[in-house]
Amino acid sequence: MDWLPGLKALRSYQPGWLRDDVVAGIVLSTMLVPVGIAYAVASGVPAIYGLYATIVPLLVYALLGPSRILVLGPDSSLAPIILGVVLPLAGTDPMRAIAVASAMAVVSGIVCIAAGLGRLGFVTELLSKPIRYGYMNGIALAVLISQLPKMFGFSIESTGPLRDLWSIGKGMFGGLANWTAAALGAATLVVILSLKGNKRIPGVLIAVVGATVAAGLLRLSEAGVKVLGPVPEGLPTFTIPWIQPGDLVPILIGGFAVAIVSFADTSVLSRTYAARTNTRVDPNQEMVGLGAANLAAGLFQGFAISSSSSRTPVAEAAGAKTQLTGVVGALVVALVIVAAPMLFRNLPYAALAAVVIAAAIGLFEFKDLGRIYRIQRWEFWLSILCTAGVAIFGAIPGIGIAIVFAVIEFLWDGWRPHWAVLGDPDGVDGYHDVARYPDAKRIPGLLLLRWDAPLFFANAELFNDIVLRAVDESPAPVRRVVVAAEPITSIDVTAADALVDLVRKLDARGIVLHVAELKDPVKDKLKRFELFDSFGEEHFHPTVEAAVRTYLAEAKA
Repeated sequence: MDWLPGLKALRSYQPGWLRDDVVAGIVLSTMLVPVGIAYAVASGVPAIYGLYATIVPLLVYALLGPSRILVLGPDSSLAPIILGVVLPLAGTDPMRAIAVASAMAVVSGIVCIAAGLGRLGFVTELLSKPIRYGYMNGIALAVLISQLPKMFGFSIESTGPLRDLWSIGKGMFGGLANWTAAALGAATLVVILSLKGNKRIPGVLIAVVGATVAAGLLRLSEAGVKVLGPVPEGLPTFTIPWIQPGDLVPILIGGFAVAIVSFADTSVLSRTYAARTNTRVDPNQEMVGLGAANLAAGLFQGFAISSSSSRTPVAEAAGAKTQLTGVVGALVVALVIVAAPMLFRNLPYAALAAVVIAAAIGLFEFKDLGRIYRIQRWEFWLSILCTAGVAIFGAIPGIGIAIVFAVIEFLWDGWRPHWAVLGDPDGVDGYHDVARYPDAKRIPGLLLLRWDAPLFFANAELFNDIVLRAVDESPAPVRRVVVAAEPITSIDVTAADALVDLVRKLDARGIVLHVAELKDPVKDKLKRFELFDSFGEEHFHPTVEAAVRTYLAEAKA
């Protein structure tokens, strides 16, 4: 039952919630239809598959997802990643495009399910906030640029976001722009952005319906405004996305990229709404629910999906109580496909571009980046580098760059950590950094040194160098070094071997190494590495004060 949160919620479902969930589902569907179509087109697949990617994931997540009101579906943050794989592999072949996109969803689903079952839900937390901001700002920029040609009624061959800007500029000044389409798209965008703040008014639906009606009544297609045309009838069916052997590697890479981005977004949004509803969400179950939804999308003619930061607030504002809201929304979308497929034939591509651009504008994060600039400037510039990586190289290489930066950032703190020589300042309890307390008393013959990081392969030699340098710079000859080791939370084989080398070098100079406040798990590692006994238990002290007392007692003897 823990792996089927939907059934568990059903057992405790209150009858009074039914009306709220049904109404919220109907309201939600007014956004699901236009957004699903828009993101399908932005992802390089025919419009109907955006609706398929809306219906099936909502039904699956209702059964397996732990969040009570989270809404899943096609997402603007995934569109450039999907498009970056679909376009080179499928070109203008719509059937091959959906096969590639569906295969990416299957890969993403399998990755998320495996990670959830392996209890690896924590992995997305390894991307720091500045790096996430940088990547998402780059994605937002890429999405916005990719939709500009559709907004202006012409097409270009995409070669990367920044290079595409050059092509767009040439097209506009070369007379390719359809200014009627541009005006219609701009008007749609203005309506969406104007109504965005009101969660109870379906701004996207109003804007899209208005553009569709205008295009139909004014026969704008005769003026060169591109419209969607007839949408195929029928509901999604089980279909295995067969791909060519040469497509496998880019699809695997794209699927992994989608899994990382979609779960990072979903985990943040899930935690936010869990806090609002005073419930707890298991990140591993969230990963399983997201993975199952993606897998189902891939096997039922859809493409990769994620949580939606725009549709979830709509469901919340409409009074959603449980995932039944998503089920109702999915059923309404299915009904629209079956009963009224011709509703979309006059829908202008410029209006769809406006929907996606509005979503991309919402992805940008500037306010908190300003705060990061004030308090930690190097992390701000790291964020900018991530944005530049996506803008220059594209979405999939961009996430690779973001991961590399995250690893470097993670290692840097441990690779070059803070350390301090300690002394005893007047009027302050304990032993503290002599750089901050220059008048702190230092005990002749004793060097106290604190190392503020785990000891591992990347910093082991640096640790040795710093200890030896501190010995050389000591104002009095050193007979004993005591390492204040409370911040050392781990040690690996490389660092343990380096520690043996340090003991040997200190012994050659008549200096003894002692350790204070070392945590028991780290001691256990030293015992497993067969070093604890060779160092001698008398060289380990429970506190720095105890190490100092021992040294002074031995010095008097």
